[in-house]
Amino acid sequence: MAHSGAPDITLAEGDFTVAIVAASWHTEVMEGLIDGAQRAAADAGARTTLIRVPGSFELSVAAARVAEHFDAVVALGVVIRGGTPHFDYVCSAATDGLNRVAIDSGRPVGFGLLTCDNEEQARDRAGLEGSREDKGHEAMTAALATASALAPYPL
Repeated sequence: MAHSGAPDITLAEGDFTVAIVAASWHTEVMEGLIDGAQRAAADAGARTTLIRVPGSFELSVAAARVAEHFDAVVALGVVIRGGTPHFDYVCSAATDGLNRVAIDSGRPVGFGLLTCDNEEQARDRAGLEGSREDKGHEAMTAALATASALAPYPL
């Protein structure tokens, strides 16, 4: 899997809890993203709770609702470009919303939202057998690394 330029991450000692908020569209891709996130959490000794929502647009409200109950949140979803501006609206709303959750809550939000032109691109990033990348794993690793970096500075 491609990790060109990826940093080596060392976590602080701690018992981190992470909410995985995951969309339901594009089942195969979503299962790969969730599996990657859960593997990264298990490797780090973090405990996870999986919360499923209908689509990527709903990731922000779910993340906002649960953020205060966890050390970090990982948002996973996929939006595939179609023939209408719907793609742009959903991607923008989800990105802006998740950023707002992170800033407003002071909790790290791992960004695992795939924004792809087609299903092939999404599968190639989903951590499935034959995929070049594992964005679910990367999103969890980023969230845990940030939680670890912020651990000395409690809310």
